[in-house]
Amino acid sequence: MGGGISGSALLRAADAMLKALGGDSVCLLLPATSMAGDAAGQLGLVDPGVQEIVISPVVVKGLKTGGTGPRRRVQFTLPASAIADQLPRLGMRTAEDLFNAVLGLTFGSDLFHIETVMPESFAGTAYFFVVTAVE
Repeated sequence: MGGGISGSALLRAADAMLKALGGDSVCLLLPATSMAGDAAGQLGLVDPGVQEIVISPVVVKGLKTGGTGPRRRVQFTLPASAIADQLPRLGMRTAEDLFNAVLGLTFGSDLFHIETVMPESFAGTAYFFVVTAVE
């Protein structure tokens, strides 16, 4: 009988911790994949819009900003399990693919631009993604 921590147990523990620490939610904005079939859509004259992916539970932490630069900088801690659940539905293989495709992130009524994404992992299993975003 092994005494190690399994990947699925680690993900469940990370989710429980995020729920206990705040449990907010954010929306990742991705380009919509469907286009109009008419000539305007084929020429790119129609905005396909965005697709909103809700991620929860999330812990939000405000960060200091300097006198110059972004008005607001926020750190979002997202559960790796919620990201992994979205990948097959979006036709993506990795979380890196997903974050590279993200146009923005909304929290409440505020729109943020993703500055950095850092995975937190243990024994080869990512359990959090720490996203730093600016307004």
